[in-house]
Amino acid sequence: MKPQLGSLLSINQLTTEQIEAILALARRMDPDRPSQLLHGKRVVLLFYEASTRTRTSFEFAAKALGAVTTLVTATSSSIEKGESLIDTGWTVESIGADVIVMRHPNSGSAHLLARYMTVPIINAGDGMHQHPSQGLLDALTILNHKKELRGLRVVIVGDVYHSRVARSNAELLSRFGAEVVFCGPRDFVPEIAATLAPGVVVNHDLNAALQGADVVMALRVQKERLAGRHHSVEDYIAHYQVTPQRMKLAKPDAILMHPGPVIRGMELTSEVADGPQSCIHEQVRNGVKTRMAILAMVLGAAH
Repeated sequence: MKPQLGSLLSINQLTTEQIEAILALARRMDPDRPSQLLHGKRVVLLFYEASTRTRTSFEFAAKALGAVTTLVTATSSSIEKGESLIDTGWTVESIGADVIVMRHPNSGSAHLLARYMTVPIINAGDGMHQHPSQGLLDALTILNHKKELRGLRVVIVGDVYHSRVARSNAELLSRFGAEVVFCGPRDFVPEIAATLAPGVVVNHDLNAALQGADVVMALRVQKERLAGRHHSVEDYIAHYQVTPQRMKLAKPDAILMHPGPVIRGMELTSEVADGPQSCIHEQVRNGVKTRMAILAMVLGAAH
């Protein structure tokens, strides 16, 4: 495999070998030991949506490799004046960006920008579509605790319909032989979700879905999205909140994950979030390592 990756827009664009190479490189990355691997490179963070984990970890990752970062947001640039996505992309490319890391509320926006730019684009989340770096860091986290992905039962519970994280995880994990179980109310987990990738199943009964689970991943649930639906907030908490009692239905060595932001008391309890099975903080730390590997490969600096 050539070390240079080009744009990273989705999990499906990656070969199995490329995914393995990114994960292997991420394991070797150490944010606490800065390098000059990307010295002189300019990384533009083009964020049309608010972000804490993704934006900050990409920034830390770039700086840990010696790159210079510039943040462009919708509220502090000409975007607010009505400048188009393509014109903004051309602007930052002309100024000297070597790579653009972009988050945008519209699905497909990263693919659109990549068609017009000569520099690589890294999709940091586009609408309900994809979040490839999150899928990769989640796989790295799982592999820190499990020997391999094949044969694992991974239960993803919550608002799957609106989740780009669920899509990227399902595509990656199923590729490597894991069984992915989507669980939640029918409005959040339609039956068609089972067609997303081979090895994906839908189960609307959380207690049944958790039986024999190796990994439990809770997704953020926005209360406003429950308004007017069949499930109230109280119903969701009663049937789908991940609690210590429900975690006991999974395997004794099951791990708990959450891509963030975590809404305590909604999709999970504080006891679970802070419990011994929780890998939530580890996911955040692995985000920097994984994004260091992605930047290195996209810019052709991986060894």
